[in-house]
Amino acid sequence: MPEQLIRVAHSPDSDDAFMFHALANEKINTGNFRFEHILRDIETLNQWALEGRFEVTAVSIHAYAYLSDKYALLPHGASMGEQYGPRLVAREKISPDDLAGRTIGVPGTMTSAFLALNLFLPEPKYKVLSMEEIMPAVQSGDIDVGLIIHEGQLTYVDAGLELILDFGEWWYQETGLPLPLGGNVIRRDLGEETIFEVSRLLHDSIQYALENRQEALDYALQYAPEMETSLADEFVGMYVNDRTLDYGEEGRRAVREFLKRGVESGVVTRDVEVEFVGGSG
Repeated sequence: MPEQLIRVAHSPDSDDAFMFHALANEKINTGNFRFEHILRDIETLNQWALEGRFEVTAVSIHAYAYLSDKYALLPHGASMGEQYGPRLVAREKISPDDLAGRTIGVPGTMTSAFLALNLFLPEPKYKVLSMEEIMPAVQSGDIDVGLIIHEGQLTYVDAGLELILDFGEWWYQETGLPLPLGGNVIRRDLGEETIFEVSRLLHDSIQYALENRQEALDYALQYAPEMETSLADEFVGMYVNDRTLDYGEEGRRAVREFLKRGVESGVVTRDVEVEFVGGSG
């Protein structure tokens, strides 16, 4: 059979690098499939997914609401916050009840962090910045509060910033569920046979990383050179775990609840039927 190219778009963050180590470095047999990795920030990936640009891509769960006609959610690859998640930080302590009217730097309006913010604080005053710009903007006073994602959830302390609210903890108090942040999706037009085989290989890549943790972590560290190994290990452990191998019933319920509340709040502007590869679950 001829070789088939599968482009996998994901963020350059250490958790995604860890997850895709086996594919990127040919640690598993991919048969007739050749995988090419495209690395961009999550908001760019969300926008590209609207175009259906790549066969497989990481997306925000919030963005999936607008992608479900082109893509199906893979049952693995989830980033779920288990009583932790995106965080609001500021130069000094502020009560979460006093956020109205303050300018909040956000890493994109299609991120799950932005949806969580809107569920907590309807119609927030916000400014879109790149993920890397948010903490410096808080430190300089250009914005009042920063909504931080990825490794920033751990490094804000070193930046001298104060935690205002952890959305993973807030969501758990509200629902008793983990907070669904990111997922991997696959383009529907690939056809059922290709979808299932690619899904199996992506699952095997995650499994390999979990079973060869130090090796995969060493690879992932090149994408977070400013982080100490122990901190990177902690971050990867937060977002690549057994839940990443499969959402499970609770994880699937969390995705549906998150998007349902998004629709009810008016932030998500279309109904979405959440469909996972291998069954709706």
